[in-house]
Amino acid sequence: MNKATGNKRKDILMLAVLLVIVVLINFIGSLSFKRFDLTKEKRYTIAESTKRLLGELDDVIYLKVYLHGDFKPSFARLKNEAKEILDEFRAYSNGNIEYEFINIYENGTKEEQTATEKQLYEKGLEPEQITSSNNEKTSQGWIWPGALVSYKNKEGVWQIYKRQMGMNNEEEGINNSVQDLEYGLSNVIRKLRQKRSLEVSFVEGHSEADTIQQYDLMRSMAEYYTVNRVEINGRLSALKDAAAIVITKPDSVFTDKDKFIIDQYVMNGGKVMWLVDPVNINMDTLRMRGYSLGFSQQYNIEDMLFKYGVRLNPVLVQDFSSGAVPINVAVPGAEAKFQLRPWFYSVLSMPDGSHPIVKNLGLVKMDYVSTIDTITAPGIKKTILLHSGRNTKVQPTPARLSFAMAMKKPNPQQFNNPYQPLSVLLEGTFNSVVEYRLPNALLNDPTFKYLDHGIKPSKMVIVADGDLAVNGIDYKTGNIMPLGYDMYTGRTFANKTFLLNCMNYLLDDEGLLQLRSRVVTLRLLDKKKTEMQRTKWQMMNVALPAALIFGFGILQFYMRRKKYSS
Repeated sequence: MNKATGNKRKDILMLAVLLVIVVLINFIGSLSFKRFDLTKEKRYTIAESTKRLLGELDDVIYLKVYLHGDFKPSFARLKNEAKEILDEFRAYSNGNIEYEFINIYENGTKEEQTATEKQLYEKGLEPEQITSSNNEKTSQGWIWPGALVSYKNKEGVWQIYKRQMGMNNEEEGINNSVQDLEYGLSNVIRKLRQKRSLEVSFVEGHSEADTIQQYDLMRSMAEYYTVNRVEINGRLSALKDAAAIVITKPDSVFTDKDKFIIDQYVMNGGKVMWLVDPVNINMDTLRMRGYSLGFSQQYNIEDMLFKYGVRLNPVLVQDFSSGAVPINVAVPGAEAKFQLRPWFYSVLSMPDGSHPIVKNLGLVKMDYVSTIDTITAPGIKKTILLHSGRNTKVQPTPARLSFAMAMKKPNPQQFNNPYQPLSVLLEGTFNSVVEYRLPNALLNDPTFKYLDHGIKPSKMVIVADGDLAVNGIDYKTGNIMPLGYDMYTGRTFANKTFLLNCMNYLLDDEGLLQLRSRVVTLRLLDKKKTEMQRTKWQMMNVALPAALIFGFGILQFYMRRKKYSS
């Protein structure tokens, strides 16, 4: 009896100690907010910039998420990932994130559901048609993988699943969408809270690429900034409101006055993205006749760029890591037969640096690109962003190009100039190229205050390929192709991401850079293997837990029997 009472008191004491420990742990936990992420790529760890954004919320952000219903596992996984990121956002927002999942096909008549579909589409949500199949049946339906996001009196759209042209399969789209969750939602919240956006001006007046040619880039930049086009035309005030300017594929000479206005813009801390072709190739001749010549082209900006710290070389780069073009391989007189053949002038640059602009960036496609030399410039930091591959050939100008070259086997010994710089970032306080060369029009202008050196630090990105920012156009349909899309291979390269990263960096938007460069790896199941071993795993999922419980029960029975028999 005494022994039993002692055991009972001992058990009560142990229980009390455990309760005290649990209470203490909870109390300490309430004093310090901490979350642990044990995934390899820190999938559930949001960026510091996102935490700051959420911590600054002064009102509730409410999301109606329409990715809900009975759909196949890939979209169910995307829904779960979206819910995880919403929970993370809510945890860091002091309760200012609220959400609900809605299935528009769950209630209401067919007419009411159609009206809801129309309303969602008009607000900017994009539906996705899905096909579900198993061994028994195949069915089709629509889902709405997105959300309406409300903040105060504003409303935005968060498109959770984004289909991209050139994606190989749906799983790739799911993977890309999962990677984009934090970035996409943060971007929507940032835009809803933004009072006034910075201005990015695309310069024209020197035969630059037009609005249609740069439509995709301008549209994408307009998600973050106020985008416009401006013609300098000798006006001193032309660039005064621009936080950054973009000069894409000029085809004529800059006047001295325009050049000096750009120079003084840089001296005042203005940011510039230069996309310039040092070599001029008549592409119409190349397409129609199969051959063309490439000549050096001058723009009257070469001395300015040299002063800032770079030199554009009038050469053409060829690289074994290249795109492809369709070549007619049929014998003369026979019906045309096209095959894709490597086109070494279409360089695929694989960024491998740790700089935020190129971190985790995919291949960037550069057509008829030239090389860049870095020049000594006091106080200027230079970073090579893009370069050619190990097997590179540098062709001087004038250069003859012919599609017949794609039919010939290249000589590897000629591709012996590896890792040529193709894009460079310059940062620092620049010195003016204008020194002692001011045109009379500016010397006599009382409103013009000349600066021989920068009064503010500036940044600029130089790319020796004007076409990098030019999107394709499907002339049969009139549709504008995504920037970086290769119509011959169906792949979409990272051209747009690279340029957006450049602009975000120039304008100190590094929070967006961190999110866009994030990589989340999905451990996908082997569909063939899972189908073959379906019964095995179903049995294990049902039988194994039951066997474990049964075994634990027997073990506990014998342990208690042994304890009390003694």
